[in-house]
Amino acid sequence: MTALCGFLPANNHLTTCFSVVSAAEPGALPRVLEIFAKRGLVPSKLLSAIAGNRGEELHIDIQIADVDGDLMARLVKSISQVVSVRSVLTSEKRRLMSA
Repeated sequence: MTALCGFLPANNHLTTCFSVVSAAEPGALPRVLEIFAKRGLVPSKLLSAIAGNRGEELHIDIQIADVDGDLMARLVKSISQVVSVRSVLTSEKRRLMSA
């Protein structure tokens, strides 16, 4: 196994990252999280923050481990249909272990 900058590949497990921008409304965060809860998924990381010049946007970052491509596509489609959601972006990252 080859070490790179002190890290070794741990496995092929991926973490899917969802970046959601919605209107800053009281029900926006629970509506987005409901998409995951209905499927029995618990985020490994969740962060939300008010943004925009006048605090009109809510930025929600959610990370979920071991989500396959088909499920990711269905989650994005469901999140995009939530009232007040303006955009959904995804990315994937591999878990690394320290050497």
